[in-house]
Amino acid sequence: MDPTAAPVLVAVSADPETSHRANEAIRIALGIVAGDNAVVVALLGAGAKVLDAQVEDYVDGDDIVKHVGTLKKLGQPFHVERAAVPARSDWNPARLEVIPLDPAGLARLMAESRRVLVF
Repeated sequence: MDPTAAPVLVAVSADPETSHRANEAIRIALGIVAGDNAVVVALLGAGAKVLDAQVEDYVDGDDIVKHVGTLKKLGQPFHVERAAVPARSDWNPARLEVIPLDPAGLARLMAESRRVLVF
């Protein structure tokens, strides 16, 4: 992986409770990383549910758990919209690295990325 190459931003706002798109976004992010490319994953709004304790009960939940687990093993942090982080203690039980994200931070990530994929 070229450490100087701009990353690909994968922004996930699709609700994993009701949409296949959240799983597809995480799967694509994993594929980008596997191809030795830098990726930034941003979970926005309902997309933050990807890290919920009950994600296995959601649409494609078993796959989401596998993909997120692999991203964790690869050391991939998740940028999460600050307003979307629930106060519940059962959110992010896998203790994935979460980087709080505000609108200005999202704009910066978009500007610094060579591509932006939005789901």
